[in-house]
Amino acid sequence: MSECWRQVILNLTKTPKASAANGLNSGQSLPMHTTALVLFSGGQNSTTCLAHALTRYERVETIAFDYGQRHRVELDARLRVLHALRARFPQWVEKLGDDHLLDLAVLGEVSETSLTRDTAFQMEQTGLPNTFVPGRNLLFLTLAAALAYRRGLQVIVTGVCETDFSGYPDCRDDTMKAMQLALSLGMDKRFLIETPLMWIDKAQTWAMAASLGGAPLVDLIAEHTHTCYLGDRAHRHVWGYGCGECPACALRANGWAGFMRQQVGR
Repeated sequence: MSECWRQVILNLTKTPKASAANGLNSGQSLPMHTTALVLFSGGQNSTTCLAHALTRYERVETIAFDYGQRHRVELDARLRVLHALRARFPQWVEKLGDDHLLDLAVLGEVSETSLTRDTAFQMEQTGLPNTFVPGRNLLFLTLAAALAYRRGLQVIVTGVCETDFSGYPDCRDDTMKAMQLALSLGMDKRFLIETPLMWIDKAQTWAMAASLGGAPLVDLIAEHTHTCYLGDRAHRHVWGYGCGECPACALRANGWAGFMRQQVGR
């Protein structure tokens, strides 16, 4: 992105980068922001973001997408997470509103990736892993904004980050700021795209969950959320279920190990 466009986006979005120390994004909520829509897949990141939103906003709804993902088990996991959140955190029950699942089969039809096809995980000539689904987050955010517009929701919360990621261009902070600008202009409604995890790693994400909901939330995330690209719910590790070998499992396991080292060092 040219420096000129970068400055235009920064000026118009007015979402300053937050430090990794506090684990909050850029989008520090303003007093007029009382409602949010969380992109909630049922994984570690999105569950942490959901807890984050529930501590900040008066009404929170959730949205997910069925795009023929190889790890479709996450769509079942997210329902268990929602049930567990309501059961274990009564203070959030009244805030947690409707859940939405959109059929996005067309994305799977146009994507030749290891997340939508039974192929081995590998790096492409582009330098990106073949787990990258082109346009996925752009489409997710566009549809989320359309739903938020109709539902009167002001903030869109997503768990993308630049710290622990595979280089996906649609997870970058610049992309989020550009999308916030485009959606706000295109719908004539000032949306805030909030990315609480943008500048923190997986160990800090576990720590953030602990700060939001203590040991009960950490335990809930380990037991009920799903991250594994292969959809493995047969093998239970200390950090949760998964094959233990795919890139997503590796990130989650390494993050847990780092989180545990932080706890021991206290």
